[in-house]
Amino acid sequence: MTRVGIIVLTWVVAVAAAAASIQVSPGWLFAAVPLALLALLGSRDLLQRRHSVLRNYPVLGHARYLLERIRPELQQYFIERNYDGRPFDRDVRSIVYERAKGTDAEEPFGTERDVYRPGHEFLVPSMAPCAVPETPPRVRLGGPDCARPYDMALLNVSAMSFGSLSANAILALNGGAAAGGFAHDTGEGGLSEYHLRPGGDLVWEIGTGYFGCRTDKGDFDAAEFADKAAHEHVKCVSLKLSQGAKPGIGGVLPGAKVNAEIARVRDVPEGRTVVSPPYHRVFSTPRELVRFIARMRELSGGKPAGFKLCVGSRRQFLAVCKAMLEEGTAPDFIVVDGAEGGTGAAPLEFADHVGAPLTEGLLTVHNALVGAGLRDRVKIGASGKIATGADLVKRMVQGADYGNAARAMMFAVGCIQAQRCHTNTCPTGVTTQDPRRARALDVADKAPRVRRFQEATVAGALQIMASMGVTDPAELRPHMLHRRVDPCTERSYAELYEWLAPGQLLAEPPASWAADWQAADPDRFTV
Repeated sequence: MTRVGIIVLTWVVAVAAAAASIQVSPGWLFAAVPLALLALLGSRDLLQRRHSVLRNYPVLGHARYLLERIRPELQQYFIERNYDGRPFDRDVRSIVYERAKGTDAEEPFGTERDVYRPGHEFLVPSMAPCAVPETPPRVRLGGPDCARPYDMALLNVSAMSFGSLSANAILALNGGAAAGGFAHDTGEGGLSEYHLRPGGDLVWEIGTGYFGCRTDKGDFDAAEFADKAAHEHVKCVSLKLSQGAKPGIGGVLPGAKVNAEIARVRDVPEGRTVVSPPYHRVFSTPRELVRFIARMRELSGGKPAGFKLCVGSRRQFLAVCKAMLEEGTAPDFIVVDGAEGGTGAAPLEFADHVGAPLTEGLLTVHNALVGAGLRDRVKIGASGKIATGADLVKRMVQGADYGNAARAMMFAVGCIQAQRCHTNTCPTGVTTQDPRRARALDVADKAPRVRRFQEATVAGALQIMASMGVTDPAELRPHMLHRRVDPCTERSYAELYEWLAPGQLLAEPPASWAADWQAADPDRFTV
């Protein structure tokens, strides 16, 4: 018991004894004890030296810390409007919840958004809409070097590791993927039984820590990778270069969270803090990166292999394109993670100020591949705040072939945006390893919600495309998405951004790309 606790207990006993000795009424006793406790708290506040507010305002000053603690809840439930909350506003959260539950997601009385505000975007409807396709189209991953191509759904579960998410959350996500026929990215935390048990299609992601295929010294274990990649549920393998919310830094899993189960999945010692370095050991140049992706494909038995990154330097990505050309091989897919992407924990400076947002990232990767004559063999996935059908269509206009969603999928399994992912105290059992909290997430109830959300969101995207006169994502064009640049002017993406022609970088690079293309070195990541 703490010193303060002993003092409190002493006061209580003293008051009770005094009351008994003078035979006072019980009512006086109930009033005296709280007053004594408040007096003790006030005395402690006056004597402590850590908080100036409490020294000047004993007892009452605690109200400030209480309000500060519940500020996110007050903001979310009582202050923010339907359309301006962050990271996701009430309208977006509501449509995810409603679609996950299978209820109507319609709204009366028109939009609440200011459609004349600079930055507002809208998709262009056609005067001759099409019928909505009965079967959603899929995207084939697998270039000429891929022996076992995979048909990817238009929307899939983005990378979230076991460890960052609870076992029940992983089971629900994979169960939904299995029922709905879409893919589930494992995240970099290893291939756990919770990813495998429901039977959903998996994209096995390997990060800088090589969890799940790691030697005792932290290097890549090719034999273990090949053994696990051969699993029937693993459909693709992916190398994580960087993450949108924290590009360029690694991660730390405190030893207290590394229980026996997580240690087994990640191939790390139990109870010891695990550090993921910010860089990879398997490559140090663009050429070595391209060769390693080809090696991953070979070790997996010919399954599609690719990588994920948050775009930074255009010159460095062009160096990778040059390496693809010179090596005669390329990844089967590249997932572009926007700087607006989520994470369980990241330094605020990185989340707010480092990395390209998804729009600029997609435009860079798409145009670089087109200009280098590689776009037909490399598919592009988009990850970063995709939660609605409109989000998905916009990203496909910007150059993506398909989308991945993380936080929206978390909403589907019960996340309430409490933003306590890094504290192990998630109130809905989604992002915690506390078994008492995780048990609140009922897998049998939540897995169907994941399926319903994905199905309804893809259906919404197809309905929007049909209203635009398009039946296949490949028919989407930059002029179909407009952005308001000031209250009186709007421009299409075809006008706002430069779009390269196939092979243009190889023939005659435009002036805006020429310097970066010339400086890009396949044997060095030039800053």
